[in-house]
Amino acid sequence: MILLKKGAEADLYLVEWYGLNAVIKRRVSKAYRVAPLDLEIRRFRTIHEAQLIHSAKAAGVSTPAIYSVNLNDMEIVMSYIDGQIVKEVLDFIDEDTRLQICHKIGNLISKLHKNGIIHGDLTTSNMILTRTGEVSLIDFGLGDFSGELEEKGVDLLLAKRALYSTHISSAEECFKALCEAYEDEVGEKEALAVFKRVKVIERRGRYVPER
Repeated sequence: MILLKKGAEADLYLVEWYGLNAVIKRRVSKAYRVAPLDLEIRRFRTIHEAQLIHSAKAAGVSTPAIYSVNLNDMEIVMSYIDGQIVKEVLDFIDEDTRLQICHKIGNLISKLHKNGIIHGDLTTSNMILTRTGEVSLIDFGLGDFSGELEEKGVDLLLAKRALYSTHISSAEECFKALCEAYEDEVGEKEALAVFKRVKVIERRGRYVPER
């Protein structure tokens, strides 16, 4: 196994899975938690994330394919998506391509929200630009199932903050393209309600963690 990323909650490994490139996401035990509680938390989050990824794919969102869920080792085995992390390429491509990518991102977010799925960590680090020019969403570890306007607003605000903190020079046009695609998919009425909630959350200063 090749370690791809060591995270606060889980480690990612690149492996060969029956002749295919795959990624194993393994949730690590936390010594500061009582052992039975630690086991239950990791078990729930492993199952929950696999369900979110599967539901997102069923909703038409490009995500990794789930190969296996191992609750003995708290692992999800999923397909490896060949491409580049959007965070690493968005500032180094031409404007038209950049806006097309942001439009695709907005479309993906709208499909999640229409199907009651909240990603929970919509940063450009959790988006992969594939070799075919599509965008795939990864890492649903902070996600949830919800149709609440508040949660949709927080999700979209996270995307906005990620753009404005990481892609400063193009953030405004990128977020505009994202919102236009979101509105095209969910409809004007729903989109305006979510956009309004984003502003409300910003004004009241609700804590939304930067990722």
